[in-house]
Amino acid sequence: MSINSALLAGVSGLTANAAALAAISQNIANVNTVGYKRTAGEFSTVVNSQSQGAGYSAGGVQASARHFTSQNGQLQRTTSSTDLGIAGQGFFVVTEKAEALTPTDTRLFTRAGAFRVDNHGFLKNTAGLYLQGWPIDSEGNVNLDPSDLTRLKTINVGSVGGTAEATTRIELNANLRSSQPISAEATDAAAAPPGPNAYNATTNSMAMWDPDTGAGVKPDFELTIPVSDSKGGQRTVALSFLKSDVPNEWYAEVRAIPASDVVTGAGLTNGQLRSGRVAFTQDGRLDIAAMQAMPAGQALFADPATAALNFGASNAAAPAAGQFNWAPSLGIDNQSVTFELANAAGGLTQYDSASVVQATLTNGTAFGNLSEIKIDEKGYVTAIFDNGVTRQIALVALATFTSPDSLSEASGNAFRVTQSSGTFNLKGAGSGGAGLIGASQLEASTVDLSAEFTGLITTQRAYSASSKIITTADEMLAELISIKR
Repeated sequence: MSINSALLAGVSGLTANAAALAAISQNIANVNTVGYKRTAGEFSTVVNSQSQGAGYSAGGVQASARHFTSQNGQLQRTTSSTDLGIAGQGFFVVTEKAEALTPTDTRLFTRAGAFRVDNHGFLKNTAGLYLQGWPIDSEGNVNLDPSDLTRLKTINVGSVGGTAEATTRIELNANLRSSQPISAEATDAAAAPPGPNAYNATTNSMAMWDPDTGAGVKPDFELTIPVSDSKGGQRTVALSFLKSDVPNEWYAEVRAIPASDVVTGAGLTNGQLRSGRVAFTQDGRLDIAAMQAMPAGQALFADPATAALNFGASNAAAPAAGQFNWAPSLGIDNQSVTFELANAAGGLTQYDSASVVQATLTNGTAFGNLSEIKIDEKGYVTAIFDNGVTRQIALVALATFTSPDSLSEASGNAFRVTQSSGTFNLKGAGSGGAGLIGASQLEASTVDLSAEFTGLITTQRAYSASSKIITTADEMLAELISIKR
């Protein structure tokens, strides 16, 4: 009977509008939920098969939920460096547990990036889900795979210990006074035979100088350079100069202070690392060609363009002649330190002004503790230490889908893969269609309260209208029954 179908159509209207009301209620309740994606109830007509001559049978309406998962919310600034938002497409990959993950453990996808460091150092959001990313090794390499979730690891910033960097480069900007008087020791060294106080790098050197006893030769100029070893310990290297009687030439020695920091081979004494001469051109610049032309062993560095000190490790075998190791008691690794005497700005010069050090620039740092974690727009998680060293430790993974609106919802404002969504593709931020990551930002809910309240009104009216269908159909049935009276 058509009246019965009208009654059932009214019931379907009540059911469909109740479902729409539930979707609106969910949206309003999550208006302040980070990364929430609104849901809307969508209606579709139900049509019954009609029999000719038997009247019309109303089918009614049915409701289904539509998820606007691909709709992006606005990014809002926060004060936490571990708050993350995505400007563009993609989802953070998260897990329900931090450690001992297996291929069968659930991987979820979310835009809720309110991550905090938990008591074990893992990044966890407010729903208790752990952020996944690719670890970066000590060489700065990352092994990305767009389809293998098992290569992802829970990002842990608590396991990052202190760090230090050994010095590998020294840049000098210093001047030696060209009119420096020639010392008696340098004059004796030029005499034939050498005088009694002649400078000699082996028997009467600048490294032997003791101001208390007067032993050795006092340098005309000396500069000290701090050097960091492999453990971040601070060592000191001194560079001493004595003007020669040969114009534009100086005797020079490089030594460790204290001498006990090194073990030296034959030909080196009192902590000496190198000895020889440096030459300058008539316009005061370092004369690389003249030093390269000196007989073997006479120049401080045979080629100033590639000048280097090569320290053997503390546990290395006894050094050969002219070689040197770090002292066994230090327990540190081998180290090569390059001197940039001519390439640095200014370099080593000889002008007729006071002998002075303008600048000494070295790399390497002392031991430093973790002070801050930064995440850039490409998703690189960088540890910053209080000694100025930075180290990349992980790369945040983003997952993209062919149909993100078809993902199924999970608790904690997360989503699961479905057959309709298509498989995931893992990418770094800013590549392959994935959005950029905004650090210290969170994605706002996509709920528009004005639209939701408007929908609330229209849904209420539609529900009332559907209930009116039922009461009207009831009255018509009552009239039909009353005919028998």
